[in-house]
Amino acid sequence: MKLSTLSAVSYEGWGDKKTLSGQGDASVSCSQPENGLIDLFNSEKAVQELLQQPPVQGIDDHLIEFSEALRTVAKALRRVSEGKASAQAEAAEWKRKYELERARNLQLERKELSSGEHNGDCSAENLTNQPMMCNEARKQSERCCGKHGICSHEVLHNGEIDSDTEMVNNKFMRKASFKLSWWCKGEKSDQHKHDIVSFERGNITTAERSSKQISLKWESHPQTVLILTKPNSTSVRILCADMVRWLREQKKMEIFVEPRVKVELMTESPNFDFVQTWKDDKETLLLHTNVDLVVTLGGDGTVLWAASLFKGPVPPVVPFSLGSLGFMTPFHSEQYRECLDSILRGPFSITLRHRLQCHVIRDAAKSEYESEGPILVLNEVTIDRGISSFLTNLECYSDGSFVTCVQGDGLILSTTSGSTAYSLAAGGSMVHPQVPGILFTPICPHSLSFRPLILPEHVTLRVQVPFNSRGHAWASFDGKDRRQLAPGDALVVSMAPCPVPTACQVDSTSDFLRSIHDGLHWNLRKTQSFEGPRDL
Repeated sequence: MKLSTLSAVSYEGWGDKKTLSGQGDASVSCSQPENGLIDLFNSEKAVQELLQQPPVQGIDDHLIEFSEALRTVAKALRRVSEGKASAQAEAAEWKRKYELERARNLQLERKELSSGEHNGDCSAENLTNQPMMCNEARKQSERCCGKHGICSHEVLHNGEIDSDTEMVNNKFMRKASFKLSWWCKGEKSDQHKHDIVSFERGNITTAERSSKQISLKWESHPQTVLILTKPNSTSVRILCADMVRWLREQKKMEIFVEPRVKVELMTESPNFDFVQTWKDDKETLLLHTNVDLVVTLGGDGTVLWAASLFKGPVPPVVPFSLGSLGFMTPFHSEQYRECLDSILRGPFSITLRHRLQCHVIRDAAKSEYESEGPILVLNEVTIDRGISSFLTNLECYSDGSFVTCVQGDGLILSTTSGSTAYSLAAGGSMVHPQVPGILFTPICPHSLSFRPLILPEHVTLRVQVPFNSRGHAWASFDGKDRRQLAPGDALVVSMAPCPVPTACQVDSTSDFLRSIHDGLHWNLRKTQSFEGPRDL
């Protein structure tokens, strides 16, 4: 026992005094874990100090902006996919209706032929030719529709005939028909290169657009004219009364005027009781089914007002200049009788002024078809910041592809007819009105590299107010009908199918060049003196 105790004591002493090499090594190795524990304790203390420090400024704001941007992108992608599916479904439905209507037309043809057989009017030879006639009609329909889409003689119905529509069709059977054709100046042969399509009811829709000169030739004499005037003008009121008398007495035409104008005419003389007008918006929507020709007495604003009355097809417009500007009014009122006599006799050149079709889609809408519209504009649609002091923030897409983010006072989407209006003042280019396209012009952009664009006619533009926008935006259509766009709301703009045909004094190009020379004094300067140094 004593030896064991002594050995233990001796061991402890040797270990403390490090007299044994092995125990000394053990003692050294035991000192390393102690130092490691101290370092670990110091590291944990440093971590605690780091955690107690305030976070870096701006990280939370960037994360919020990034999440909002991702949310906007996801919503845009979802809407694009939904719109594509809806468009495919709508196309399939239109195709089904077209096939049903076509089958119904063929069935009616067969029924007429069979009724002729029962009445004894059809011989055996006619019965033999019946399949050939049906096949030829089917081939002609396929050939026409394959070239121009759905033709004017094939109207789609839902299977029900509206009593009001039937009454209007029975009442106005004197609708003048006419024909449009491409016109090539300088050809020695016939100037009418080829016909576009013959219109039985005087409705103009363009499946194909071109910058070539277009001529209008009446196929039946026009008998109804609509006269629209600039308000609050004594000279215009006197001219309107004289024109109404002349058209009634000399041309035997039916006259339509606005309700305001009819009151003025009846106040002047009770003999104007033959003048017709409309009572409500429903009758206004049916104007194109009755009116053969539109005459405007005023300036460009009167032409814009005339275009806004027609939500679909627009009759030919003859604009007389009685305003301060005349970009779209080539005719002078002093020679109105000679001008109208030439127009009614025909043929005459016209300019197809394309319009924009606008839809406002709210953020709460479940699909693209829950929209406000369509709203038609002849000049431009403007999206601006209104009374807000902040920059407008607008995300722009073309056929689903991102174009740019507009930061500035706003954006102008203009037709080529409106290129000499607000778009020109904002730095846009002047474009011939017969050129089909959409002008993309920023208003005071917050970037010197943001230049205006001219986009092709077939694109569909979508202008959306992002969710992180500081304020609302405002949209106005031809300077009126102002609407607020909240964050998440969008404006969808495309080319309208029905243009506004305006008569030309000479031709489309000559009238356009005259308007920018007379209205804008384009490139007007003094001629350089011929005196001075010359090249030898």
